[in-house]
Amino acid sequence: MKKITANELRQLYIDFFVSKGHKQISGASLIPENDPTVLFTTAGMHPLVPYILGAEHPAGKRLTDYQKCIRTGDIDSVGDPHHLTFFEMLGNWSLGDYFKEEMIGYSFEFLTKVLEIPVEKLSVTVFEGDDEVPRDTQAADRWASLGIDRSRIYFMPREDNWWGPAGETGPCGPDSEMFFDTGRPACGPDCKPGCKCGKYFEIWNDVFMGYRKEKDGTYHEMERKCIDTGMGIERTVAVLQGKKSVYETEVFQPIIHAIEALCGKKYGENEDDDISIRIISDHIRTSVFILGDQKGVAPSNVGQGYILRRLIRRAVRHGKKLGIDHEFLSSIAEVVLSLYCKPYPELEEHRAFIMEELAKEEDKFSQTLVKGEREFEKMLPNLMKGNSRTISGRLAFKLYDTYGFPIELTKELASEHGFDVDQKGFEECFAKHQEISRAGAEQQFKGGLADHSEQTTALHTATHLLHASLRKVLGTHVGQKGSNITAERLRFDFTHPEPMTKDQIQQVEDLVNDAIKRDLKVSVETMSLDEARASGAIAFFDSKYGEKVTVYTIGDFSKEVCGGPHVTHTGDMGHFRILKEQSSSAGIRRIKAVLEK
Repeated sequence: MKKITANELRQLYIDFFVSKGHKQISGASLIPENDPTVLFTTAGMHPLVPYILGAEHPAGKRLTDYQKCIRTGDIDSVGDPHHLTFFEMLGNWSLGDYFKEEMIGYSFEFLTKVLEIPVEKLSVTVFEGDDEVPRDTQAADRWASLGIDRSRIYFMPREDNWWGPAGETGPCGPDSEMFFDTGRPACGPDCKPGCKCGKYFEIWNDVFMGYRKEKDGTYHEMERKCIDTGMGIERTVAVLQGKKSVYETEVFQPIIHAIEALCGKKYGENEDDDISIRIISDHIRTSVFILGDQKGVAPSNVGQGYILRRLIRRAVRHGKKLGIDHEFLSSIAEVVLSLYCKPYPELEEHRAFIMEELAKEEDKFSQTLVKGEREFEKMLPNLMKGNSRTISGRLAFKLYDTYGFPIELTKELASEHGFDVDQKGFEECFAKHQEISRAGAEQQFKGGLADHSEQTTALHTATHLLHASLRKVLGTHVGQKGSNITAERLRFDFTHPEPMTKDQIQQVEDLVNDAIKRDLKVSVETMSLDEARASGAIAFFDSKYGEKVTVYTIGDFSKEVCGGPHVTHTGDMGHFRILKEQSSSAGIRRIKAVLEK
């Protein structure tokens, strides 16, 4: 079995699928384009949803890439040896080309021939079937024909081996997950892949999108079947290197060594210290990627900026727990940049922004801690009047949730004044908060990814008209920094140093509405990115020079690189109206607008 590094795995995977006729495409931004359902790109398939739904991809029907991903549902679980917020996902896709037989063959070949994993170390799961969709005997038979013993092929229910649809309706299907047997003893007679005991380690997932779920809940087999796969780099490398945790691999060890040098403590000697070291390692790595993204955002109190702020502040707090009494985030960020600048050159391009924002947020949090202490002091007289010498969990949680004041510091201050803190009550409030957050995250992910309705298509087209209008009125320094579309409205973030005047807002509205009234034709062409820019197309995100892209032209008004969806003519879009123009973050403005029929 090959003991390879993350960089080696990344390249081996891409080379393998390119050799099988796949085109390597650029991984997308961490900030999803025109998708109101998630804050961050959560999987490799996320940016490819329009093409899985039927749009033609400019690179063809066989694709492969590596994608940076963030999942935030379990931020508070980070600190154990396994959870991560940021991770890299390897993937390959067939858009109506090959299907189950070929994909399982590719998976087996890559795992056993390229990575040299012994066949006896592999176990797989397949869909056991239910009232709506039959048992996936085809996948099981294919694995068996390749040499996986049937005793290691497990039929699992829908909650384990079914993907999608992303929304209420749309493409979906059974999947087949591949597991590595770590050699640990089984925890009991029912131990099998998916068991929490650690014997089986999931390394890859093949999704066979061969069905479409309809509004009435029925499933119909599709003529155009797609493949979507995902292999986590960090997890797979840990398995191949025989490590018990991703934090023991070269992905994290340089970061951990830098933290050890700052705090004078050694990873692996004290579990409480280890938790803090893992939290700092994960959170700063994630923060660097958010700040250094093509659409990088700054810390704020909303959306992606709020998650970023939370990650940075949690890292600072755990630095203090380790005894680091000075600003330190920039030095850790330098290590992250040295590890990832080659596969992700955008990080080096945004180095100055990364360092500046980390330093600013670290300083702000120091001020927040002072403010939290003041709030505690304000509460103290009323607390002293009462008979109880216990601060309620609700009050402790308010300090945490409203002011970002850590429970550990609340307990320290309470102790200094003869109080203790209702830790159990705090944990109950905290657990309730987590449940709400997780439910929100889950609802977001299974929301409207597949919503390419008439309304969202028109609003997406409107963002192109808005972008072109802003550049005409404010200047060509205006560039899109992100957009978010629901069926009701669009939200568009763009670079501009100051608030727009009422006159400027009116000019932009008039330009958009004039373009709509002229019933401009929307045309689409496929070309390389350098050809697109040479033709005058605006291109800000995701693609690399030489790569094939889709260019949408709206009459004589707008020309942009984009993935869609768009109307064919502007005449039926409705009346465009700007509801609000406001600050999003430093140097970034935000417009909210609607189309009224």
